[in-house]
Amino acid sequence: MATFTKNHLSGSTDGKGIKVVQTATAGTTIHTGPTNTAHFHEVWLYAVNSSATAVKLTIEWGEATAPDGNIEFTVPAASGMYVVVPGLPLQGNATALVVKAFAATANVVIIHGFVNEIA
Repeated sequence: MATFTKNHLSGSTDGKGIKVVQTATAGTTIHTGPTNTAHFHEVWLYAVNSSATAVKLTIEWGEATAPDGNIEFTVPAASGMYVVVPGLPLQGNATALVVKAFAATANVVIIHGFVNEIA
């Protein structure tokens, strides 16, 4: 029987939001997936934009190759939290897949979220 464990993002300190510092690839590290190929991480990401203007956010989903590994979302200005990754799975890989993010403006988008580890 599979086990299910909820955890904070590996790029987070104690579950706090992660400030997107980078403005181009390779982005700020948000989460590193498992290395056991029998394990999955179900990743939930939410973005908050603290600036007065909308900001384009790019999530690099396990790779930096555009467009294959990119999820793009324009985060509206100062208007709450938006789902940018709705529980997509990352399968374990001998070389862990890494989720990174960069934004058109540095230091204004904060990523919050969690991971459900399924083993």
